[in-house]
Amino acid sequence: MSAIHPINLTTWGGQLSETEQKLATDALETGCVLFLPELRFALSENEREFLTPDIVGSSKNVSYEPKSGKLGGANVAAMKFHDLRALMDRFATGSRALLETLLPHYGAGLHQARTSLRPVEVAGRKQSWRKDDTRLHVDSFPSQPSNGKRILRVFSNVNPDGRARVWKVGEPFETVARKFWAHLRSPLPGERRLLAAVGVTKAVRTRYDHYMLKLHDAMKLDPAYQERFASSTHPFPAGSTWVCFTDQVSHAAISGAHQLEQTFWVDVRALRNPNSAPIRVLESLAGRKLA
Repeated sequence: MSAIHPINLTTWGGQLSETEQKLATDALETGCVLFLPELRFALSENEREFLTPDIVGSSKNVSYEPKSGKLGGANVAAMKFHDLRALMDRFATGSRALLETLLPHYGAGLHQARTSLRPVEVAGRKQSWRKDDTRLHVDSFPSQPSNGKRILRVFSNVNPDGRARVWKVGEPFETVARKFWAHLRSPLPGERRLLAAVGVTKAVRTRYDHYMLKLHDAMKLDPAYQERFASSTHPFPAGSTWVCFTDQVSHAAISGAHQLEQTFWVDVRALRNPNSAPIRVLESLAGRKLA
């Protein structure tokens, strides 16, 4: 199966047949990127004023919490703050509607998290190696343990100049995990509880979270591995949308600016094929439960 699975959908609250939903779900859970080339997130003329790097500070992105309505990282005048929050909320709402169209059986197992606007050009940014997302990696959050839940993300390219967001897409997750497993150290006694006690993490990391973070780091720190996939690129044009499990799809954003992004957590038990989840793959390698 190709790493990119195209879907013909032009509205955020559109309809798909049960067969199309099953195909989309199976592709997603086996590690494909669902690509919706005609699904544009339209902005008004006033909203397009937010498509400038000047609206963010050192964080390089605007963040929004749909549950609380809290907006962070924005450098805009007070009179524009409400408009920006409304834009972020509209994308959060649209993303939820899209996933309910694509993946209706996830139901209560789908939990909405943070919404982001990333207006800064990816290529050429000065970043530490751990934060350098131009390097191929799978997602793992250092401060926020997943406890085994999946990380599902909706992306939309809203670049006003028509420039693509270019990704590299790597190997299947199981191939990556087997390649690096022997090099991932086990957690030290008391390490995970200590990190939570001093506030480095918001909760105690599971063993799964520990190994996923070590895998993320090992991939980024291996220059030979990164070079192998230098030409494995896919452009996501302006006006397109894509969806994937970023804890499973090896990916790197190598160029592009002005992207909207919505993160969801997904319970493993909600999947059509739970054995495809990274936690199940790592448990098979570890020979034990990890969460």
